[in-house]
Amino acid sequence: MGERKHGQAPDFTDAALTMLGVNLLWIFFTIWVIYGFIPVLLLSLFIFHLVERVAERRGLAPAMSWVRRRKD
Repeated sequence: MGERKHGQAPDFTDAALTMLGVNLLWIFFTIWVIYGFIPVLLLSLFIFHLVERVAERRGLAPAMSWVRRRKD
């Protein structure tokens, strides 16, 4: 077999994040219709907290300045 040179793989990060947003939108809407707004609010705060913890663990700045934790 001949040697084939492979090009660089395409970056699908933007598409993946867009689809994540679309999926979260319909999931939140479905939960809102079935259970109301409070569970959607609690779920969104929980997801936000998880994302902030991952960002903090990776050494990235938090999205909101008031979320920063004090380091003792």
